[in-house]
Amino acid sequence: MQSSIPKFNKTRIAPTPSGFLHLGNVLSFALTAGLAKKTGAKILLRIDDLDRERANKLYVQDIFDTLNFLEIPWDEGPRNLHEFETIYSQAHRMDIYDGFLQQLKQSGEIFACTCSRTQIHACNCHNSSIPLDTPNASWRLRTNREKELSIKTLNHGIVKTTLPDEMKDFMVKKKDGYPSYQLASLADDLHYGIDLVVRGQDLWPSTIAQHFLAEALQKTDFQKITFHHHPLLMANGEKLSKSAGDTSIQYLRGQGKSAADVYGEIGRMMEIKETVNHWQQLSESQIKLLF
Repeated sequence: MQSSIPKFNKTRIAPTPSGFLHLGNVLSFALTAGLAKKTGAKILLRIDDLDRERANKLYVQDIFDTLNFLEIPWDEGPRNLHEFETIYSQAHRMDIYDGFLQQLKQSGEIFACTCSRTQIHACNCHNSSIPLDTPNASWRLRTNREKELSIKTLNHGIVKTTLPDEMKDFMVKKKDGYPSYQLASLADDLHYGIDLVVRGQDLWPSTIAQHFLAEALQKTDFQKITFHHHPLLMANGEKLSKSAGDTSIQYLRGQGKSAADVYGEIGRMMEIKETVNHWQQLSESQIKLLF
């Protein structure tokens, strides 16, 4: 637990428009907003839309509808679908991502991979010398060297760790030619000057992978970012997903639920004793455990 409250410049809310937002997303957004208020940080709304197969305008609009319905604030970023598409979509930052990919290509630290998801556990592409310009090939980062990484965290200080097995040779460019989540997220956080990232505990492996990638790219500023990984909201022993329709805010609004009802439901799921009917109350219940 921190003995004093740190100060930050900017954090972000970064949903992916691949489904309707659910209660677990709201918990993360509320905690981000609460930490921003507590630490003096501005909030960027960054919508991660590089998954071209699943990204959908309907889901982008749902992000605005949900944030406005639940009165979760943000200071920078799009205010509506038009602003998002014309100014803030990740498609407008492709030159930044491509620059990172070209740097990795020149360093020789990547290899082409033609394996499917089901084949990846037995993949030997890193030894096959497949040309990087092979059609429908992804690019993966060589991670065969053991490297200790230092990650700044909000509640545990500097954490020393290494890349987990599940992130071995992780992808930096997808088969469709678009950058992977790991590369685009790292690039965007640096581009927008983010110094506080709030994520669920399930994204800890991604945080480690992004630090590994930052070292490969010699992006030392990424090590200055502080990360906080919060507990996940669970239902029947499993984390919530965007396919769980009855926990989506869109579904709950259709059932006549108010914003206070939504926050109250999250409070009950988290077994918070105090009454919860606003994002500030929800976030404060978690922040008091940190400071």
